[in-house]
Amino acid sequence: MGDAAGIGPEIIAKAYRERPDWMAGSFVVGDVGTLRRSAQVVVPAGALALPVARIAAPQEALDVPPQCIPVLQLGDALEPVSWGRVDARAGALAGRCVEWAADAALRGEVAALVTAPLHKEALHAAGAPYDRFPGHTELLQERAAHHLGLPVADVPVRMMLANDELRTVLVSIHVSLRQALEAVTFDNVLQTLRITHAALSRVLGRAPRIAVAGLNPHAGEGGLFGREEIDTIAPAIAAARNGGCDAHGPFAPDTVFMRARNPGGAAGDFDVVVAMYHDQGLIPVKYLGVEKGVNVTLGLPLVRTSPDHGTAFDIAGTGRADASSLLEAVRMARTLGLTSA
Repeated sequence: MGDAAGIGPEIIAKAYRERPDWMAGSFVVGDVGTLRRSAQVVVPAGALALPVARIAAPQEALDVPPQCIPVLQLGDALEPVSWGRVDARAGALAGRCVEWAADAALRGEVAALVTAPLHKEALHAAGAPYDRFPGHTELLQERAAHHLGLPVADVPVRMMLANDELRTVLVSIHVSLRQALEAVTFDNVLQTLRITHAALSRVLGRAPRIAVAGLNPHAGEGGLFGREEIDTIAPAIAAARNGGCDAHGPFAPDTVFMRARNPGGAAGDFDVVVAMYHDQGLIPVKYLGVEKGVNVTLGLPLVRTSPDHGTAFDIAGTGRADASSLLEAVRMARTLGLTSA
């Protein structure tokens, strides 16, 4: 469900209203009262709010009629929280929802997991154990490691942001820029290439063509602007190619994304770009349209997607939030869930 004070519940309600065919067979893990309130917020003029049905188990979602929102109530009912305000209660419930859904996916009870936006400050305000996690990705990684009986370090994950025109995978995720620069190591770049190759090979049915962005302007210009490309990134690409990855680069980061773009369905030179840090990779995808972007976590033993935007506290409760990115996340989750089945 995401954070109850943000736009997550209302874009969920919009998704069930706008595309009941895409939402068929899905259900919401969260709070019945919150979804009922959100369903009222997004009612078009002259229409009635969608009904919300409380279910006790995932399989009951299959018996709920179209344009009825099935909700699996997690714990006690949540007291109404104020729209657009950080609330530890909302953060705690959002964290518990992610844990429940991840565990259900790991047990094979659901085919895929789509996460509505949570608020990192609210998650932190909820206290232990959620104050240890910068966001969804790290929480999901820990649940997967626990399920597999492995240390978290042995379940490496990467973020991929994708839309119809561009895919990009990140070497580092939610860390400071200084820490992101330090994360550009031979092992991290090579691991990212291997994870990207494995995940997209399953999706595409062939080895993906991977472009690798440099870290420095002009990819270092032969060492004039930094040696990371020469000393770290290029050797990692060579090692990945020796292992069967179709990886190329490093390329100048200000032009490589254009080479991988697929406008109007026309294939670009590459299937995906591996970017060295968060903003380098996400700005190009989001510039092409936030409403179509989908976040996919690679490396997990489950399918997880999410919209590529946050909780939008500034418009929460107004009914103005766009459900397009969430719907794209559901569509991609269905595709990936079938691929991994």
